[in-house]
Amino acid sequence: MIRKKVLVTGGAGFVGSHLCDRLIRDGHDVVCLDNYFTGQKQNIVHLINNPYFELIRHDVTNPFYIEADEIYNLACPASPVHYQYNAIKTMKTSVMGAINMLGLAKRVKAKILQASTSEVYGDPLVHPQPENYWGHVNPIGERSCYDEGKRSAETLFVNYHKQNQVKIKIIRIFNTYGPRMHPNDGRVVSNFIVQALKGEDITVYGDGSQTRSFQYIDDLIEGMIRMMGSPDTFTGPVNIGNPNEFTILQLAQLVIELTHSHSKIVRMPLPADDPVQRQPNIDLARKMLDWEPVVQLRDGLIKTIEYFDATL
Repeated sequence: MIRKKVLVTGGAGFVGSHLCDRLIRDGHDVVCLDNYFTGQKQNIVHLINNPYFELIRHDVTNPFYIEADEIYNLACPASPVHYQYNAIKTMKTSVMGAINMLGLAKRVKAKILQASTSEVYGDPLVHPQPENYWGHVNPIGERSCYDEGKRSAETLFVNYHKQNQVKIKIIRIFNTYGPRMHPNDGRVVSNFIVQALKGEDITVYGDGSQTRSFQYIDDLIEGMIRMMGSPDTFTGPVNIGNPNEFTILQLAQLVIELTHSHSKIVRMPLPADDPVQRQPNIDLARKMLDWEPVVQLRDGLIKTIEYFDATL
């Protein structure tokens, strides 16, 4: 095996820290970049003394210079609570971060993967969503700083590839959950688990009939590794998500069951531009990466609940 030097932006975040773990286990040299806006040092503290792990505090909206073989560009707040807190900063992180990391990849001839999102599909008119669906996005809505930021980043990646022959990979991540999620990130899985463990009312927005597809973190990391290792001719974008679809109400009821909670479900108004359906078509990932998720929702939730139960 060749030991590669791998840069992970947003490496102290939920997804980034699990990716750093996997890359270290696979025998690589990992440089973790994070400004701790949503990332947390406790997510990677267990790696600090590893001689093949390096932690650097840096904001990707500023240029960064390093030698690297591969770059995983994950830096960006990913939950509505965090990305709407400073919409301009979110947009700058997606766009300027992409420009800076693509410039670095161009200079050092590194392969670079963009962690894009299912949010590029907006509130979809096609179900389930294939990669060739262009999306249905409000460019001036509450969520647009994230949606359009990620769409712009994909545009930049494709054009750096066409104009400068940068080796790119684009994945579109669907709802992912697991240990190290931020307890206050406003995402539905962490919200429900925290509320259930505390015995608080579980807040369901709308009537709870809107659907999501929930992917366990280990499945996502496997998909990312396979995408980075795929032939250079396959640039993506490719959906990485779990195609099993659940209503929000079903999720709430399952969390109550698994936590043995006495929490009651209460309904709140649906937020603006909240997608009614979200389910990935993963035919392309199956064909090109020989990948599909293996962790079922119940099993993944049990592990996630154990984590929150131990940390709250």
